[in-house]
Amino acid sequence: MFLELPEVLTAPEVARLRHLAAGARFADGRGSNPHSLAKNNLQIDPKDAAHNEASKLMAEALQRNEPFRAFSFPRIMAPPLLAKYAPGMNYGVHADAAFMPLGARPLRADISCTIFIADPDAYEGGELTIHLGTRAVSFKGEAGAAVVYPSNTLHEVKPVTAGERLVGLTFIESMIPDPAHRDLLYQLDEIAALEGYGMSWENRTRLQYVRSNLRRIWGEAE
Repeated sequence: MFLELPEVLTAPEVARLRHLAAGARFADGRGSNPHSLAKNNLQIDPKDAAHNEASKLMAEALQRNEPFRAFSFPRIMAPPLLAKYAPGMNYGVHADAAFMPLGARPLRADISCTIFIADPDAYEGGELTIHLGTRAVSFKGEAGAAVVYPSNTLHEVKPVTAGERLVGLTFIESMIPDPAHRDLLYQLDEIAALEGYGMSWENRTRLQYVRSNLRRIWGEAE
């Protein structure tokens, strides 16, 4: 399951990220995945001074977004980074790595997140495309929007044919590792939020009993 999130970033935050990207140093994206034959993009140099500010801004925007938290059950989030695609660049079909280096221990990539920073009419092509069996779903969000989806899905970024695609990227280790379990809990929580006060107290209590105990069975504590 994937979730589209409108207006994760405010207009001033989008403007600030574009300003930071315009003056930042970018390097070949294969630096973080040198053996990939699919990756053809640019990523901000983590040693560039703009990286820390941009990463902090995007992380704080996601952390304050209630639908993001409800969907992903975040445990650890990788520092978001900026990525650019110029004409001719793309990221071929791939599944994200299961584990990524992060501090004292690797982060397990359960959920991937793309934050759209460039206006969709500022570039041609460049759709984030998630493959679901024999069908594909494409996303080209408004500036400030984001999409989150399981990292184990096959996905790609279609070739950019004109303009420049600027996005933020991050990966989340969830407290609920299994995507099917995570989806069921998300649906139950949505029902509780939308219908809970219309239920009898007894049924609300029973629903809370199910939600809490499924978290105990499926969840991982810090």
